[in-house]
Amino acid sequence: MSDIPPLSPPLSPDELRRYARHLVLAEIGGPGQQRLKRAKVCVLGAGGLGSPVALYLAAAGVGTLGIVDDDTVSLSNLQRQVLHGTADIGRPKLDSAAEALERINPHVRVVPHPVRLDAENGAAILSSYDIVIDGSDNFATRYALADLSERLEKPLVTAAVQRFSGSLTVLAPFRRDREGRLYPRYRDLFPEPPPEGTVPSCAEAGILGVVTGILGTLAAAEAVKLVTEAGEPLLGRLLLVDTLRMRFEEIRYRRPKNG
Repeated sequence: MSDIPPLSPPLSPDELRRYARHLVLAEIGGPGQQRLKRAKVCVLGAGGLGSPVALYLAAAGVGTLGIVDDDTVSLSNLQRQVLHGTADIGRPKLDSAAEALERINPHVRVVPHPVRLDAENGAAILSSYDIVIDGSDNFATRYALADLSERLEKPLVTAAVQRFSGSLTVLAPFRRDREGRLYPRYRDLFPEPPPEGTVPSCAEAGILGVVTGILGTLAAAEAVKLVTEAGEPLLGRLLLVDTLRMRFEEIRYRRPKNG
């Protein structure tokens, strides 16, 4: 279901060695790695979720990584935002993120977007990407991004975390399943955002740092699957992760027949 052309310029000898463990996977192989090289993925946020997403997608060989973030690094970020280090405190997150990703894989082009994504600038930013990954930390942005991604027909991987738990799903409401039914929207899963102030932020409720690592890495895996067409993405499925009990559960959801 990927819209990415299967072929790109041949992999260089360095890339062949770098991605050797991908190339021996029958589900990825040379064609899949070329799709990764050609892919353009936009990550919203260079924070707790965006950090592992960007790190693993860069390591996987995604050719172009766009990162949207207008924040600077603070000391309290470093417990979970592994793109950044102590020496980066006070720097724009995009600067330290670009340096970290360059160290991991110089073949990846990092495109910084030093803005806060909104309805006015969102279409111009996302239109040049194949896949969007939501690593935001507020409901307004999640709903706006889901609506925008649907309008632009961009698959959206969206993750959320709180305290010791998190959730993950993939949205492509402009595509149809095997039964010919459109895949569900974000609003089919969560019709309305909760009233303001009813769900505490991570700053208020706390967050176990590794939870963002787990959910961000899972989000990166879903993006790789979407690009290479390997496996079954989390379309119409919400994955729930509880690290206190170390339990993974799945909820299936569908679009209303009249939706």
